[in-house]
Amino acid sequence: MSADALAARTADAFAARFGRTPAGVWAGPGRVNLIGEHTDYNGGFVLPFAIDKTTTAALAVRGDRTVRVASALAGTEAVEVDVDGLRPGSVTGWAAYPLGVAWALEQAGVRLPGFDLLVDSEVPVGAGLSSSAALECAVAVGLAELAALDGRAGLDRRALAAVGRRAENDMVGAPTGIMDQYASLFGSAGSAVFLDCRSKEVQLVPLVLDAAGLVCLVMDTKVSHAHATGDYARRRDSCTRAAEALGVPLLRDVPHDRLAEAQQLLDDETFRRARHIVTENQRVVDAVRTLRIEGPAAIGRLLDASHVSMRDDFEISCPELDLAVDAAREGGALGARMTGGGFGGSAIALVPAAGVDAVRDAVWRAFASRGFRQPELFTVRPADGARRLL
Repeated sequence: MSADALAARTADAFAARFGRTPAGVWAGPGRVNLIGEHTDYNGGFVLPFAIDKTTTAALAVRGDRTVRVASALAGTEAVEVDVDGLRPGSVTGWAAYPLGVAWALEQAGVRLPGFDLLVDSEVPVGAGLSSSAALECAVAVGLAELAALDGRAGLDRRALAAVGRRAENDMVGAPTGIMDQYASLFGSAGSAVFLDCRSKEVQLVPLVLDAAGLVCLVMDTKVSHAHATGDYARRRDSCTRAAEALGVPLLRDVPHDRLAEAQQLLDDETFRRARHIVTENQRVVDAVRTLRIEGPAAIGRLLDASHVSMRDDFEISCPELDLAVDAAREGGALGARMTGGGFGGSAIALVPAAGVDAVRDAVWRAFASRGFRQPELFTVRPADGARRLL
């Protein structure tokens, strides 16, 4: 479905739910992380891109401080709260994401009116494509615009990214980094977002897959994951311990030539966690240089190396992700890796457009032979970031 069609459907659902026309509909795209996994909260480098699958948020202000949020998605319950009652722990479930944005905006000094909100989405949940950031950013850009229209100060996109991250960290309780919100807010069609997670400097890097005769194939394993569970937090803790033992603020500050020293100072598991971060940062820098000089067809080996590091050193893969990556490579992909926080979700493959059917068939056959649930396979393109649609 096109973004415009999804926006029209969301506006109609809003009118049916609340009995009035929304003031607007805003979109937040999901993202694929091309390379650079778990480097964001270590102050390192990442290279995601916004995708052409979005979450939409229809909004209208109210005359009081009441907030009503509803979703067009099955299995979700509507929530009604007062803005003044929002605080960490006050809301759970899916509504904690949009209401966390409202709370974080208030904490940033933007006094919000009450509002009605209805959301819809085509970003798969739990697939590693950051459906949470897509929702946060759609709501953030919408509320920031409505607040500005109501005579209150707006926020720039860097500030809105911080708002989304604070909502996810403090209201939802997921200890994620800043990458997903930056990808959703700063994305641009035909480009990847090269982000220095320490300085917050953003550069757009050409990623024109169509012109190179390539597609990015997403392989959703249907193994669900959640960042609010303990595995993600334990990886963060390992990185913190490694940085402290090496006497640096963040693992971003560890050069490759200190890995031998790190191996002597750290236990085996903590060392392998650190080695992934150090080598992954370098792979991001190498990927940016390669894209600028040689184009996307030349980054396949970096994608492959990234997956091996996540599988063996950071240990965030799973049998389904490994199978998807191996089958895609055997089917003709130029490179493949899991993407997202891990422990399930999706893998991506860089595939010649003429060979995408062969890769799909190879992955489906491999999953069937292992008795795994059939994965959902679809292609994505680099797309524009969060914006108003209606």
